Amino acid sequence: MAASHSPSSLVSDPPAVAEAKQALRAHCLTHLKTRPEGADALLRERLAALILATPARAIACVWPLAHEIDLRPLCHQLSAAGRHVLLPDTPPRGQPLSFRLWTPQTPLLRGRFGTQVPDGPLETPDLILVPLLGFDRSGNRLGYGGGYYDRTLATLPGVRSVGYALAAQEVEQLPTGPYDQPLSCLVTERETLHFD
Repeated sequence: MAASHSPSSLVSDPPAVAEAKQALRAHCLTHLKTRPEGADALLRERLAALILATPARAIACVWPLAHEIDLRPLCHQLSAAGRHVLLPDTPPRGQPLSFRLWTPQTPLLRGRFGTQVPDGPLETPDLILVPLLGFDRSGNRLGYGGGYYDRTLATLPGVRSVGYALAAQEVEQLPTGPYDQPLSCLVTERETLHFD
């Protein structure tokens, strides 16, 4: 029996697309892990300028894993500016993310996959910062393969999605599957690309 086409039950990519994405993940992850010193700070500055110029009140951010771009200083900056900073709570596979309110005083609990989850109330974001391994200039992103952000963006169609990555993580054209959700815009340490 085929899975229904609802955000909570998205099926995986066709085999050829899944294989092409997997091959690109290793390549893009190398660029992320070997980024130059100072790249995170430049990227955070560009993200802060973009976000603070919007009326978005509730911003879904990301508490980084060891190799990821560190958005923690941005979380503090947004909180100090009066924005609600939300961090993802990763559910079992196949479900969209939920987001919990974070403040500098909020205790963090251990989440799935080594993540940290705030011990705060659930809140719906106005803008979602989307981590990625690769991107192209059409607004497509290459994630880690779990489908969490695609499911989440499918359930929140009016919410602006802002990808962030190093310029070196760009690929000419990403393979896309039927459930991939394009980004609204993408910020690198060098430029901001708008897709909507």
